[in-house]
Order: sequence, then C-alpha cells, then structure tokens
Amino acid sequence: MSLALGDIAARFGCELRGDPDVEVSHVATLTNANGGSVSFLANAAYRDQLAETRAAAVILGSDDVDACPAAALIAENPYAIYAHVATELHPPHSLVAGVHSTASVAADAQIPDSCEVAPGGVIESGAVLGERVYVGPNTFVGRDSHLGDDTRLMGNVSVYHGVLIGARCIIHSGAVIGADGFGIAQESTGWTKVPQVGGVEIGDDVEIGANTTVDRGAIDDTVIGNGAKLDNQIQIAHNVTIGEHTAMAALTGVSGSSSIGARCLIGGASIIAGHLSICDNVMLAAGTGVASAISQPGAYGGFPANVEEIGRWRKNVIRYGQLDEMARRLRKLEKQLAKLADDS
Repeated sequence: MSLALGDIAARFGCELRGDPDVEVSHVATLTNANGGSVSFLANAAYRDQLAETRAAAVILGSDDVDACPAAALIAENPYAIYAHVATELHPPHSLVAGVHSTASVAADAQIPDSCEVAPGGVIESGAVLGERVYVGPNTFVGRDSHLGDDTRLMGNVSVYHGVLIGARCIIHSGAVIGADGFGIAQESTGWTKVPQVGGVEIGDDVEIGANTTVDRGAIDDTVIGNGAKLDNQIQIAHNVTIGEHTAMAALTGVSGSSSIGARCLIGGASIIAGHLSICDNVMLAAGTGVASAISQPGAYGGFPANVEEIGRWRKNVIRYGQLDEMARRLRKLEKQLAKLADDS
C-alpha cells in the first residue's frame, strides 16, 4: 500500500511543502529511511539526524521545517500524525473468518461468522463475541465473558469467566484478565482464601500490554475506562478503577481498591498503594511511590514517604547527588567556627 503526500496532508490536516504526487509506502526512522519512506521528528534530541535523512517526506513541526531536506508534512503534533499515517501504511492483518479445526468452542458460545478463532483457541460456555473479533492461538475465553466488536486477543491470552471487554480493544500475548485478586484472611491456623466474586469490566479502545495482569474484583468489578492504555508487565489488583484515557508504563503496580482518575500519565515502575485515590490529570514520574491520596492535578515524583510536586522533586534529586560535597563543606565550616570560638 502507498499514500500520496497530498492525500496525507488533506486527510490529517498537515501543511505540505513538497510535491503532492510523491508516494510513500512505509515508515522509517530518520537514519534508516529511503526514497519510499515517511519519517517524523517529534523529539529535539534527534534533530541532528534530519539533515542527513533520505526519507521521501518527514512529518515535523514548523520550527524544524527549514532544516528538512525532504518534503515536509508540517503538523502541530507530529507524533500523532505519524501514528495515523503508520496505521494506514501498516494495517493489522486481515481476519481469516472462521473457527480453526483445532480450536475448542462450546456449543452455546456465540461467535459471529465474521470472527476468527485461531489454532488452539478455547471458548467456554456462554461466551459472547462481537463482530470481527480475533481470538489468537492458544487463547482462552472463559465462560460468560463478552468481547466487543473488532477486539483482538493475541496468542496465549487468558480471559477468565465473567469478563466484559469493550469494542476495538487489543490484548497482547501473555496477558491475564480476571484472575483472582490477592484475597486472603488470616486465622490462627493460617490463611483462608476469600472468594473473588467480582468481575472485570474493560471499556472501548483499551490496549493492554504483554504479560500484564488485571485481577477480578473481590465483590465489585475491577474497572478500566475507555481509551486507557496499559503497557507490558503491569499488575492491576482487585477492585482497582482506572479512568478514561489514562496511560500507564511498564512495571507499574496498583494495589487493591485504589482509584486512578482520567487522563493520568503513570511513569514506569511506579507503585501505588491500596485504598487510595488519584484525581484526574495527574502525572507520576518513573519510579514514583504513592502512599497517600493525590487530590490536586499536576506532576509528582518521589518515594512513598515523600511524594512531591515534580519541580521540587527534581531539585531534591539533584541535591541528593550533592550531599557528600555539602557535608564536607559543612564540616569545614564547623571546624572554622570552632577555631574562631577557641580564639575568642
């Protein structure tokens, strides 16, 4: 597939500087592009690569257009435009409608003719699939779970019983949706398992990364809102609520019954304690530990005992690296003061 630059500009609201009839067939980085490539520049750290690019066209902002040796597609948000163009040039594979002979499908499961169930797929009793759903190789869909139209479960995904997944979702390999939460009660004789009788409700247009786990609720459901994006290897515990369009980077852990608002950005390896709330429009720097509620929108960073506004936290991180030198200077001043006191 190929797209003419003029068509790209018209469809995605770009200003074009160059020949509108030039066609591109694939995306590439600035350094590895060739005559059929479209590339992008959205990070100033890569600006020095622009002058040498061999791309047919580059999607970039107005500040960089004068340095571009190729046709320029000028946009306010180059990365978002690149995402749209890349989706057009590299679409997901087309479904091969039907149920593979090695798949196991319960007689009362509802599977429209437009769906694809790949080799080794298992769909249990009462499961309902929307139109054009893809169930990948060796993927399991538990009893009474529902998948919305155009949702894709990649290979080796496990969707437990009673899970609701909306339309146009993507669940990547190894993800487990609806396993039991960590519910145990301590007695004198040891631990007693607390039944996890809630479910998982996932909205539309959600993407969940490889090996991420979303536990079912203890009583009420665990809920992930429309448009949320979860990276790889994330743990979402029972009864967590994640608001619409929140994005969460890899290795983050959210403990049980916590609530994260809409449009939040959660940096990688962040830890969020249980039974607390984070309001809408909060950004957490990578590695942040949250041990108490955050009620004001803004950017935060730090460790569990000291989560701070991001500007103050960054200053303190720098100062931490200066502590040894500051301690030496303090000892020197103390000695000088002690000498002055003795002389007086």
